[in-house]
Formats: sequence, structure tokens, C-alpha cells
Amino acid sequence: MTVLDHSQEQTAIRTDLGAIFVSMELSRAKWLITSLSPGSGEKMSKHTVAGGDVAGLFEQFEQLRSKARSRLGKTFPIIVIQEAGLDGFWIHRLLEEQGIESYVVDAASIATSRRRRRAKTDKIDGEALVRALLAFKRGEPRVCSMVKAPSPEEEDRRRLCRERKALVGERVRHINRIKGLLFAQGIGDYEPEKRDRRAWLEELRTGDGRMLPAHLKTQILREIDRLELLMAQIKAVEAERDAALAKPEPAAASPAPAADLTRLNGIGPEFATVLWAEGLYRAFDNRRRITAYAGLAPTPWRSGKIDHEQGISKAGNPRLRATMIQLAWMWLRHQPGSALSQWFQSRAQNGSAKLRKVMIVALARKLLIALWKFVTIGLVPEGAVMTGA
Repeated sequence: MTVLDHSQEQTAIRTDLGAIFVSMELSRAKWLITSLSPGSGEKMSKHTVAGGDVAGLFEQFEQLRSKARSRLGKTFPIIVIQEAGLDGFWIHRLLEEQGIESYVVDAASIATSRRRRRAKTDKIDGEALVRALLAFKRGEPRVCSMVKAPSPEEEDRRRLCRERKALVGERVRHINRIKGLLFAQGIGDYEPEKRDRRAWLEELRTGDGRMLPAHLKTQILREIDRLELLMAQIKAVEAERDAALAKPEPAAASPAPAADLTRLNGIGPEFATVLWAEGLYRAFDNRRRITAYAGLAPTPWRSGKIDHEQGISKAGNPRLRATMIQLAWMWLRHQPGSALSQWFQSRAQNGSAKLRKVMIVALARKLLIALWKFVTIGLVPEGAVMTGA
């Protein structure tokens, strides 16, 4: 075995940088800026500005330009990378407005150490982002996944379906709280969602024949007040959603493609809005890309003689994925004669409950591809029934 002599001069790999590569680790308190500039060798510099200090950020960028200019006598562009997270896309849009090349990366797509207890600090993460940006600009395949930032209009369009989901979740919590309080008194048939909920509450008697205690009744009435407010807000959001569905797309005389989805039996306004706002409005090159975006793509495990599937990746949009699973069950009920429903029944009709769960995910993947073709090229899923047909 030959031991390398450390005194021997090692071969250097030179990389002539044509830009200043910058990564930003963002938090509420501070922004860590890690940069690699031309003429600075392999040393990365790190600077900190207060969180939200945009003026300080651009001042730091100008200092990086000045130092590179003084070393090499010319001005270099700045390329910035940041992780998709709590700060959204406003910083990315601001950088692009200032003529700075900016990227937003999916943090889960960057390779990390496989050690069980790996070190993690903002400094380490900042350097890893710079290295990922360098590899991405060199054209290395699959080094990381850059996020396609939505426009402000596209980002605002999906607020309605997300707000409605949050309101419905709050409504369920208030209903369960009311039912739980009454069940502790021996009352199990009260329905807070009915219109006569207040009059019904006055007639309630506990399991041992007593009237509701005063403080308990007052607490439930306050819960009902909050419940009624949530129900009114849900109706307002749904009315706004329906109005948006009927509104034509800009520069088009026909209704929005989201409204076209409601022509298929089993797809209502809520499903159509979520499907369009969360995914189908994007342009995908092929069916593999759209299923990967929804996290419905299979994940293989192949090494040597080992060859099996680990299930779906779950690496995409969780809202779109959950909606497609729900829609797959609805599709079986409302489109029993379609080719997709018959495909599912032929494979899972006599199977176990576990098999049906696996097959419903496969149906959701196929259905997403069919709906993508429907909104892009107008191809109706085979055997599907249209509304009014």
C-alpha cells in the first residue's frame, strides 16, 4: 500500500468564477450572507445583517462588488440563492427587480451528510447553499431542485382554498368542543350546526334530568358565537371562490380552466379551485413531472438483487396530493363507468383494505394525469360523464 506524501505538491483544480455567488440564510432576527467572490481563492466570506434590513443587504452586495472590482479591475454580477421557507418569495422578487439573478431552492433536495448526528449551523448551511449554486450553474444534473416562484397573482389566487380549509378546521374544533362538553353531562344527540341550535340548547337536560349548569351554558353559548362567525366567513369565502371560478381568464373570452373541471361529474367548485390553484395552472413537460410535483411519483429501491418500491415520494405539494386522494374516492362514486374506475375495480374489488388503500393512490396518480390532459388539450377522461350529459 502506497501512502501519499503530504509534502508532495497536489494538483489544483482552478475554477474561474464569472460572478459573485451569494447564499442567504434567513431568520427573523438576522440574515447570514455567505459569498464566494472572484479572486478570493476558495475562501468564503460571511456577513450578517438584521432580519428585514433590505438596505443593509444591498449595501453588503455593493461592498462585495467593490472588493471584487479592486482585485480584478472589473465588475461582476451577483447570483443569489435562498431556501424556500417562511419568508416566501418577496425577497426573490425584490432581487429580480433590481437586476440580480436570484434562485429559490427546495432545501430537501440538497444532499446532506448521512451521519446520524450531523452538525447543522447557519454557517454550514450557508456554505452548502453556495456549493449547490456553483454546481447548478455549472450544469450538473440533479444537484438540487429550484423552486419556480409563482407570480403575485398566482400566489394570491390560492389564498381562497387555503383560507377555507383553515376555517373548516376551526369549525370542526369548535363543534367537537361543544359536543365534548355536553357528552360529559350525558347529552350525545346535540348538533351545533343546525339552525335551531340556540333554541335546542335551552331544552337540553343532563343525563340525570337536570338543566344545564349556568357556567357551562354560558361557555357553550360563547362557543356557538364563534361557530356562527366561522360559518358566516366560510360562506363569504365560498361566494368569493364561486365568483372567481365564473370570471374569465385575462385575455380570454371563455371561463377559466378551473371552471372547466366542474363539467366533470364528481368535481365541485372546491375540488376544481384547489386542483387549479395548487398545481394545474403550471406548465409541465410530461406526466412524470406533474405526478412528482404532487408527490405521487413512485420511489424505487434498487441495489444489486434488491428491487422493490418504497411507495410514493410525498416530496411534492401536500395540498394537491391530499385533494387527489379524496377526489379518487369521489371519482369511484360519481364516475363508475369510466375507464379509470373500472381499472381500479378490476384490481381491488376482491382485495384487502390495505390493497384498496394502495390502489387508491395509484388511481389518484392516473386521475391527476387525466385531468392535466383535460385542462391542457381538452382530452376528456375515457368513459367520464360530463355534467348535464
